[in-house]
Amino acid sequence: MAAQQTQDTPPPSDPDLARLDFVASLMDNAFRVPGTSFRFGFDSILGLVPGVGDGIGLLVSGFLATIMVRRGAGPVVMLQMLGNMGLDAVVGAVPLAGDIFDFGFKANRRNVALLKKYYASGDRKPHAGWSVALLVLLFLGLLGLLFWGIWRLSAMLVQGVVGWFG
Repeated sequence: MAAQQTQDTPPPSDPDLARLDFVASLMDNAFRVPGTSFRFGFDSILGLVPGVGDGIGLLVSGFLATIMVRRGAGPVVMLQMLGNMGLDAVVGAVPLAGDIFDFGFKANRRNVALLKKYYASGDRKPHAGWSVALLVLLFLGLLGLLFWGIWRLSAMLVQGVVGWFG
């Protein structure tokens, strides 16, 4: 007998979840390294562009998170998603090491998996409408922190180069 569908559980063909899967796959798994099973996506490629690429990746992650909130993700799941987004943004901003990290971490796939697991649990889902403002504030804070860190790192690099020639 099939399980009864409730308003708390999205249907298997839910268009929001299909869109999340599609965007997360583009960002994290769109390409395969020939001869291997290693996959990477546009997030890894964008991360190679200093500053701008990581910011764009964070914006796309924010888009995914807003859909997840709209679908009713609870506060704990949202904090886990923000943790994934923040870790990806902060570590991804570190030159070279961050680019290598971006190829393996796949924050968007992790966030979609969190949401699917959350819905599959069958527990009653709290209304998350109040969390939208919190999510937006935290997201803007992360974005601001990312750009501040890039600015500080750039200033330190310029000072070092000027010091060599000064």
